[in-house]
Amino acid sequence: MTLFELLAVLTTATAALSWANYRFVKLPTTIGLLILALLGSLVIVLAGRAGLLDLSELTRFVESLEFDDALLNGMLGALLFAGALHMRIDKLRLHARLITVLATFGVVMCAALVAGAMWLLFRAIGFPVPMAWCLVLGALIAPTDPIAVGAILGKVGVPKSLSALISGESLFNDGVAVVLFLVLVGLAAGTESATAVHIAELFAIEVGGGLAFGGLLGWLATRMMRGVDQYQLEILLTLAVVTGGYALAQRLHISGALAMVVAGLMIGSTGRATAMSLITQERLDEFWELIDEFLNAVLFVLIGIEVVIVDFRMSFLLAGMLGFPIVLLARWLSVGLPLIVMRRRVQAQPGTLTILTWAGLRGGISVALALSLPPSEYRSLILTVTYVIVCLSIVGQGLTVGAVVQRVLQPSHNETDGR
Repeated sequence: MTLFELLAVLTTATAALSWANYRFVKLPTTIGLLILALLGSLVIVLAGRAGLLDLSELTRFVESLEFDDALLNGMLGALLFAGALHMRIDKLRLHARLITVLATFGVVMCAALVAGAMWLLFRAIGFPVPMAWCLVLGALIAPTDPIAVGAILGKVGVPKSLSALISGESLFNDGVAVVLFLVLVGLAAGTESATAVHIAELFAIEVGGGLAFGGLLGWLATRMMRGVDQYQLEILLTLAVVTGGYALAQRLHISGALAMVVAGLMIGSTGRATAMSLITQERLDEFWELIDEFLNAVLFVLIGIEVVIVDFRMSFLLAGMLGFPIVLLARWLSVGLPLIVMRRRVQAQPGTLTILTWAGLRGGISVALALSLPPSEYRSLILTVTYVIVCLSIVGQGLTVGAVVQRVLQPSHNETDGR
């Protein structure tokens, strides 16, 4: 199957499922698409196991999609840029300290807590997994997914200030978690040195380099936009930042994810204020909103389709279902501790801990990282556990986060939930 045919199949499937969700299911688009794609894939898998269908051709098709490569080396840059483009630096500055701590210390703490709990759980169900691979699982499941979070937040009535905190954290913790994941995979597979100095160097190069490179891209694009007043060309410049900039970041072995976040913030704030006409701002927003909606829809359809290659042993499914509350508890602790320690330096409105915990959805990035794992005897178990946790997070938290937000923000709950 050619690349064009793959794109044609995915686009057609996404359009058909989007139409079915809009007409009949009437769920939020991302959740509806995921559920419909999951149900369709599960029906096909069950039919295959019953001998009614030959799944070999479908399995080859799904494997040919290379979901991890498509997301991590293609879609991710555009999605992060689109999310950052609509945020304002001045709003993020209000939460800069807390975002920094949550996106670094919070990610590491969450990964460690998940790793320790899953190490015990795997042994309890008869699948002992070395701590090194449990840490890999913790790293890939620790970040809140900016794509899943962004698709839900705008529809659930989260206050703007708190929404900026949640979105800002999810944008930055993604890049940090990817770096942590790559380091831990290297250690678990024996391809990386375990010295503290080497790990610190990798973090400094990946994270620091990504932030600096993103600032350079944003500054350069803004300067170029000041010299023109043609929205088609200015949109083309942003496309060059996303495609060329992300590809170059990958070549330089720095975080392309963080580079796209910083570039999007600079163009969306400084560029919007100093280099764009009103018509350019409108067209640019419309263009990237369309790209964001389309890629989000394709992403969640892909997550649903990937179920075909997941190993659904009952013990693996049980580990995933028990892992879901473990991840939630780890998220609660990794957010709660920084809020307690920094309570005199940051202003957290009532219900912040509860909302940050429940709105911290896991999404496609975790699945992509799990699919990118090198061959090992633990790969299938980690992939299945990750897949189950992600699906439970998107559907369970995604469908209820609105109700949780409304309940927490009720005046009668302000005193009890304000931590």
